[in-house]
Amino acid sequence: MTLTLTVELLCEESRKFAKAESQHEEPALFGVTDGKAVGTYFEHKLQKHLRGKYSCQEGSSATGIDFPDLEVDMKVTSIAQPQSSCPFRSARQKIFGLGYSLLVFVYEKHDNPKRKTGRLDIQHVIYVDKSRTADYQITMGIKQIMENQGNIDDLVAFMKDRYLPVDDIVASEIANEILRNHPNIGYLTISNALQWRLQYRRIIQEAGQVNGVRRIL
Repeated sequence: MTLTLTVELLCEESRKFAKAESQHEEPALFGVTDGKAVGTYFEHKLQKHLRGKYSCQEGSSATGIDFPDLEVDMKVTSIAQPQSSCPFRSARQKIFGLGYSLLVFVYEKHDNPKRKTGRLDIQHVIYVDKSRTADYQITMGIKQIMENQGNIDDLVAFMKDRYLPVDDIVASEIANEILRNHPNIGYLTISNALQWRLQYRRIIQEAGQVNGVRRIL
C-alpha cells in the first residue's frame, strides 16, 4: 500500500535526499551554469524519488506549484545568489503571503574536470510556512504603522510609497483588510516584476530562529 505524502514526510525525505545528492557526481551537470537547468534536474529527480514511495498530486501549470495538495512549492537556488521567480497573482501577496508554503534548496555547485561530473552540495533546506511568505520590509512597515495607531490613509500612503502595484480603490480595500486582520511578518524579499522575484538570504539567516521558518538541513 502506497503511503500518502504529507508535509512532514516531504520534509524528512527532502533532508535525506539532499544529503545523498550532495555526494552524487552527475555527468549531466558538468559545465552547466544555467541555474534553471540545474533546478529542473534537481526537482525532477526528487519528484521521481517521491513518486516511487508515496502517492501525491503532481503539480501542473494550472496550479503553478509542485505539490498542490500540500500547498507547497519547491525552489532550487544557488548560494551565490539565492533567489528565484514565482507567478504574480496579486499585490496582496506582498502583504498576506504567497498563498502556499515554500521548500527551498540552496546549493553550491562543484565541477570535477577529471571525472567530467558536476555535484550539487546542498547547503540549506528550509521550509517556509505560507504564513511567513510575505515581504519582510512591507510587513514590518505595516506592523509599525499599526503600533502607532495608523489608519486607512496611513496604510494607503505607505503602499504608494513602496510602489505596490495597486490603484487607490484596491489599496483602500487592502488597508481595510489589514485593519481587520493584521498580517504576519513575512521573511521573504519580494521584488516587483512581471513575475515576483523572491530572495532568500533572510530565511537562510532566520531558519530555525522564528516560528514558521524551519531548517530541514
